[in-house]
Amino acid sequence: MSSVEGKIDIPSSLRYRMIESDGNIKHLIYVLHGYGQLVEYFSQKFSDIPLNNTLFVFPEGKHRFYLRGTSGRVGASWMTKEWREEDIRLNTLSLDLLHEAMLQSHTPEKISVIGFSQGGATAARWLAHGTIACDHFISWASVYPPDLAVEEHASLAQKNTFVLGTEDEFFPKDQQELLIADYQSKGIHTVRFEGTHDIDKQTLISIL
Repeated sequence: MSSVEGKIDIPSSLRYRMIESDGNIKHLIYVLHGYGQLVEYFSQKFSDIPLNNTLFVFPEGKHRFYLRGTSGRVGASWMTKEWREEDIRLNTLSLDLLHEAMLQSHTPEKISVIGFSQGGATAARWLAHGTIACDHFISWASVYPPDLAVEEHASLAQKNTFVLGTEDEFFPKDQQELLIADYQSKGIHTVRFEGTHDIDKQTLISIL
């Protein structure tokens, strides 16, 4: 007897939310959430940002799960260690299709991508391997994925702003300065703010 693993492609869907300001859309901004978040709630962090002619688009990771036990609050993630190459491929494909759909309705002058925490790695892979042409990549409290060496994607690094809170609980203080120095040596602009592992609105507004 033998055991063989197989795979078939099936129809699927990608859930997303949007926040649109008044006026013609000139700035299209994709925001990829972190581990265990849902766009319904994550997008609320951006609901009162005073930017004109801007469209925020929040795609949601397809891996949904109960945050505690087998009931209650639900979160989403972009991938796990299991069958990760296939999840990376499908994430990139799904985000490319979302971008194509957005461009059917809008002709933005600028396109930005924000990746928060786990979403930063997915965003980096999308920008490196997808079809989107991005003007600005904001990697917020995230790191480049190990399969995507910064040195091999110099053009992406030059578009990248790395943001980190001084009290971010996922980045030990004794490692923060080393990480910042390493990113700066690779041509990545860095921004610090007083705060934890979260989106700081004033910092975001100043960057955008």
